[in-house]
Amino acid sequence: MMNRTFLITLLALLLPAREIAQIALQKQIATIAAEAQGKVSVACSLPGLSIDCDLNPHAHPPMQSVFKTPLALTALHQIEQGKWALAQPIRFRATDRILPRTVSPLQDKYPAADVNVPLGELLRLAVSESDNAAADVILRTIGGPQAVNTYLKSLGIRGFHLQDDEAAVNQNPALQYRNWFEPAGAVQLLRRLADNPPVNQEHAALLLGWMQNTSRGPGRIQGLLPAGTIVVHKPGSSGTRRGLTAAWNDIGLITLPHGRRLAIAIFVTDSIADEATRNSVIARIAQAAYDAAAKTSSPSIPAP
Repeated sequence: MMNRTFLITLLALLLPAREIAQIALQKQIATIAAEAQGKVSVACSLPGLSIDCDLNPHAHPPMQSVFKTPLALTALHQIEQGKWALAQPIRFRATDRILPRTVSPLQDKYPAADVNVPLGELLRLAVSESDNAAADVILRTIGGPQAVNTYLKSLGIRGFHLQDDEAAVNQNPALQYRNWFEPAGAVQLLRRLADNPPVNQEHAALLLGWMQNTSRGPGRIQGLLPAGTIVVHKPGSSGTRRGLTAAWNDIGLITLPHGRRLAIAIFVTDSIADEATRNSVIARIAQAAYDAAAKTSSPSIPAP
C-alpha cells in the first residue's frame, strides 16, 4: 500500500499545482466539516478562477431562514411588474401571528397585530432581522411558496424547493426537511445577485444592503475573516431538540482584497455539536475558501 508521503509526491508529479491546491482545499473542508457531527454541504464560486469548495453540493439541506433572500427577490420582482410598491401598506393580521413565540420584531412591536406596515419595511425585517411573521405576511401577499419556486425556476436557479411558511414549520418542525436549497443552487443565486441582478440596480442594492446590515449569524461566514471584510449573507437556523440541531446555515458573498466577490453556501444539517462548534465549522470553512480565493485572485482582474 502506498504511504501518504509517496502519494502526495506522485500527485505533485502528475497533477498541475492548481489541481493539487483544489484537492487540498476540499480535504481541508471535509476535515473541518467532520467536527459538526452531522451532515455538511458546501459550494462556492468565483468566476474566472479555479476554486472548488464542493462537499455534497447537491444535497437537500433544510434551509430555514435562508429562504428569505429568494422570498425578497421575488417580491422585488413583483414590485417591478407593478403589482406592489415598497411604500404600499400591507395588513399584518391577527391571523398572521406565529404563536406562542417566534423570532419577530414585528410581532414583538405589535403583539395584537391588526396594523398596516409598508412592504419595504416587511422586506427589511424579513431579510435583516430574520423576522418570521414579516416573512409570512410577504409570502401571503406575493402568492405563496409556489410564486417563489416559479420565479427562481424562471431565473434558471436549480435545486430550490419551498413548500411551507414559517407558521407551519413552527408548528411542525419536521416540515423543515421538505423546504430545501442545494448549496450549488444557493451559489447560483448569489452569483446572479453579484454579477447580473434580475432586478433593477436600486432594488438589487436594497436587497444586498439588507443582507449586509444584519445582526444575525455574526459568528458564521464572517466569523474568522479579516477585520473590515465586506460580507453580504443570509443565515438560517432551526431550534435544537434533544441535542440535535436540524439546520445551521449561512450563504453569502465575501468581498476579496481585490474587489471580486466569492459566493459561498454552507449548510450544517442534523448536527449534535454545540453552537460554538457549529459556528466554528462554518467560519473555518469560509476562511479556508477565502484564503484559497485570495491567493489565486489577481489585481489585474477587474471586479465584476
